[in-house]
Amino acid sequence: MTWTPETLIRPEILGQSAYPVPASGGLVKLDAMENPYEWPESLRRPWSERLAGVAVNRYPDPRAEDLVAALRRVMGIPEGAQVMLGNGSDELIQILLMALAGPGRVVMAPEPAFVMYRTVARWLGMEYVGVPLREDFALDLPALQRALETHRPAVLFLAYPNNPSGNLWPRDAMEALIETAPGLVVVDEAYSPFAADSFLPAAGSHPRLLVMRTVSKLGLAGLRLGYLCGPAPWLGQLDKLRLPYNVNTLTQAAARFALEHHDVLEAQAAAIRRDRETLYRALQGLEGIEPFPSEANFILFRTPPGRARAVFEGIRARGVLIKDLSGQGGSLTDCLRVTVGTPEENARFLDALIGALAGGG
Repeated sequence: MTWTPETLIRPEILGQSAYPVPASGGLVKLDAMENPYEWPESLRRPWSERLAGVAVNRYPDPRAEDLVAALRRVMGIPEGAQVMLGNGSDELIQILLMALAGPGRVVMAPEPAFVMYRTVARWLGMEYVGVPLREDFALDLPALQRALETHRPAVLFLAYPNNPSGNLWPRDAMEALIETAPGLVVVDEAYSPFAADSFLPAAGSHPRLLVMRTVSKLGLAGLRLGYLCGPAPWLGQLDKLRLPYNVNTLTQAAARFALEHHDVLEAQAAAIRRDRETLYRALQGLEGIEPFPSEANFILFRTPPGRARAVFEGIRARGVLIKDLSGQGGSLTDCLRVTVGTPEENARFLDALIGALAGGG
């Protein structure tokens, strides 16, 4: 027998599609929740000099100890929490679910949620259970608690703020879920630079709580660096699945440099938070548009019924790329998501949106 992809690759892989990344050349790119600001000119030369001194002929520090120490200091990671680094938070999700995968094991999250929870679970043949949020993306705590009791998940992912809705759920509800979940609880704080609350101070103090973050949304998306914090017994086991040298030398050096200048990144985050509120108010003023409050660097909004795809295409035709989520259905029906850009980019987006609405988009 001659093996082919169709006969040799596992059915759960054959049944999936690759993660889509749309072409964005020539467009104002407001689809990927990136920080729109580059390094200021005053930092570019010292940053380049730092990278020029890196010995790329040598393997990186396998534990990135200097970088971990910098993250502890700048981000306030508790001393009682162990830290594991990943090639973005995607790799950390993959490591975590690889460690937990097994017959009958369940992965759970409120939905809509970050797509990689479901995607990686399916790669590994695990059952994924999404518990629908309410129509306004509020947490349905009774439904989640019933689902925890019924399915007994190995891990519950709670994005805080949530992606793609952008909202922070009530802290007392989050704490109730952390206490009642039978397995691990991973609080995904990818958008922490823009949010008013965090569970990072609790990392290491609860036996089944892990807190996951990334530096991507802070303005370092190109470095692909995520970090997972929690009790040593869990992190010690998960570290066995981390590939050697998974965080390269240039990423380690660049991230350490960035953390030395964290005030610059925080000033950029503060500007994004201010511009988010301005953009939200502008969306509130448009007839037929329903924006949802956000504590992230993006805003989800609902278009007039049945028009989301046409509005999305109309915006793109006017030179701006955002994210069409309407095809996912459920509470995301008729919904689009826009990343908060610079004031000029936000103005371009609003003009494009108004044009798309008026032009039949």
